Amino acid sequence: MDHSPGASGRTCAIMIAMDTRFLGTAQLTETPSVAVVIDVMRAFTVAAWAFGQGAEKIVLAESLDEALALKAVHPDWAALKDGPAVPGFDMVNSPGMLRSIDLGGRTVVQKTTAGTVGALAVKDASLVLCAGFVVAEATAQILRTRACDSVTFVVTGEDGQADEDLACAQYIARRATESGTDAAEYLHRAARSRAAAELTEGVRRGVHPDDVALCLEVDRFPFAMIAALEDSLMVLRPCAVPAPSDISPV
Repeated sequence: MDHSPGASGRTCAIMIAMDTRFLGTAQLTETPSVAVVIDVMRAFTVAAWAFGQGAEKIVLAESLDEALALKAVHPDWAALKDGPAVPGFDMVNSPGMLRSIDLGGRTVVQKTTAGTVGALAVKDASLVLCAGFVVAEATAQILRTRACDSVTFVVTGEDGQADEDLACAQYIARRATESGTDAAEYLHRAARSRAAAELTEGVRRGVHPDDVALCLEVDRFPFAMIAALEDSLMVLRPCAVPAPSDISPV
């Protein structure tokens, strides 16, 4: 059963039966088995770009103080936050700015307003995927190949009401069960979202003019992103997935 507004129950040859829920972070009342945490603008678009620029892993910090403390212990790590640049942090949460930085082999510490909070809220789930449009198909493939029958999509922005995040969540859910789904209507919703307007109009700080366009690039990267506890830290890593042609119909 699919609880998304207007979602289709149609199936295709490689479909799995998947119960999907779309909840804001504050609406999580129990730990889901499988969670897909969505932050399109911009935390998990930025995370994907960090991996694209060579980062080995991303530590999701609970607070700015924790991010700075981790940086102090590991001076070679790169710390990243929302908003304008401030002393102690190496980067801001902007894909347009990040794309010119070489992160080869480095660890990034990321603290954002919504995305990292959502991921930490489901840290005890058996599988946690972090996603945006840039890794949509790879994320859907993980859900298909692992035959996930119950998935909670955590819509992190605007207390679960951010339309860019909900649109991306619904797109990934549909792609997981119907691989021919077109992204156009979902991208249109995201492009018209409040977050997109705020980034475009300069309401938010620490923004590059290309940020919205970069957040709306579908399948820019061929990997999914899986977060898991490593010692006491929630660590995000890229996960390679098989090409769609390598997946046999069931």
